[in-house]
Amino acid sequence: MNATRQDAWTQDEDIILAETVLRYIREGKTQLEAFKEVAKQLSRTSAACGFRWNASIRKQYQDAIDFAKEERKQGGRQKSWNYTETRPMQEDDPINTAILLLEKMRTNFTSESQLSQQEEKEAVNNLKKENEILKEQLKRYEEAWREMGNLWNWVKENKM
Repeated sequence: MNATRQDAWTQDEDIILAETVLRYIREGKTQLEAFKEVAKQLSRTSAACGFRWNASIRKQYQDAIDFAKEERKQGGRQKSWNYTETRPMQEDDPINTAILLLEKMRTNFTSESQLSQQEEKEAVNNLKKENEILKEQLKRYEEAWREMGNLWNWVKENKM
């Protein structure tokens, strides 16, 4: 009898685990932190996530792990990665797995680009505010300089 365990890992859960761990590696965070995040998402323990990663999934994603480490070292300057090599080599439905992975990548990419655009807008606004403050300070310094010049001229005129 070949009964499936009630708590068996699904292919989708494996992909979530792998993508999260790879993201944490790219960002320079620890795998333990990734296991904690996945544990919350999947209602599992971080130990279970760590065991699943080390016992089953890590081998299938070795090229992606190496790439993520290299990308982290270079500060994210790598242009692209062939994610078809990172999908699990399971017989169930490789096309469905690829679709799920691509959808997850698209979602992550969209949220990251929106975040960077928002951060860019905030930086521009902060620079504008700082520029206005500096202009005001410059006006005050120029006025003080003018006053000192007037005072100097008055002292020279009244001394003689």
